[in-house]
Formats: sequence, C-alpha cells, structure tokens
Amino acid sequence: MIIFVLGGTRSGKSLFGEQVASTSADGRPVTYFATAKVDPNDADHQARVDLHRKRRPSHWRTVECADQASLIEGLESQLNPGSVALIDSLGTWVACGYDDQSTQTPGQASSIPIKRLVNQLMALQRRQTTVVVVSEEVGLSVHPPSEAGRWFADQLGTVNRAVSEVADRAVLVVAGRPLELGPPL
Repeated sequence: MIIFVLGGTRSGKSLFGEQVASTSADGRPVTYFATAKVDPNDADHQARVDLHRKRRPSHWRTVECADQASLIEGLESQLNPGSVALIDSLGTWVACGYDDQSTQTPGQASSIPIKRLVNQLMALQRRQTTVVVVSEEVGLSVHPPSEAGRWFADQLGTVNRAVSEVADRAVLVVAGRPLELGPPL
C-alpha cells in the first residue's frame, strides 16, 4: 500500500506521515528514509532535522539517503514483505538532484530518476509493503522567480503527480488538518 501525504511548510505533513506509519506498523519497527542533506553551517535546517529525529520512536530504523540513488537502492534492498517504510520527503529528495543538473542545458530532459522511484514503489506495493511517502505541495505557491526555483517546482510537481497516480491513498495536510483526496485524473 502506498499512502501519499502532501502539505506545505509547517503544515503537519511529516507528523501526520509518522502517525500513519506508526499505526500501519502496529508496534513493529518502521524504516524511516531521511532524504535531507544537512549543511552543518545551516543551524535552522539542522534544528528542523533534529525535531524530526526526536519524534521518531527508538525502535524505528533510520536510513540516511545521501543522494537520490540511495533512496531507491534502500527501498530495493532493505524492506521485506509486510514491512512499513516512511519516506520524508520527496522535496528534499528532488533538491538533491539539482547539483546534477548543472551540466545540462535548458530544456534538456531531467536526470531525476522519477520512473525508477515509481517502479520501486509499485514493486513494494505488490509485495504488501506499506510505504508512506511525504512530500511538499508546490502547486499552491507563487511562481518561483529564479531558474533554480522553477526547476525545483517543475520537478517536484512531476514527481508528486507520478507518485499520486500509483498511490492507494492520498492526503493533503493543511494547517494540521488532513484532507483525503479523491482518485487521480
């Protein structure tokens, strides 16, 4: 089962995703895939990551994903049928791919492995693995004024739509309130 949780900054999406994963696991450990790269010079980001770490139960296993491939490889190799995983979040996963784009020319196809991620999620779905995927919803914001901002919004929007299409359940968290979403278009 794929449960897709979307929301804006500080909306409660990660907390909701953690609650869904915990309920799905029913006391069993959850494998938490942390996708953020933490810059030791960015105290604000470090504090945000620390908040997430402190909320996780001690029996959960954390897999730090240093790059985009490590998330997919971790999903491929570390989950058994019937297990529960939480990916937090696709926004930081997409951001990890920005540096890889520097050698591309404008308009060139993205190297973000969206299809590979979606295929792995569907393989886990077939194996009766529950995967809670948390992501930022970018479609409700101002149009980014920079090339990097537009790249990020476009890539994350594309990833979100691809994951939503295969998800069994999608939830939008707004101001701490979960809203169940209907089927994809």
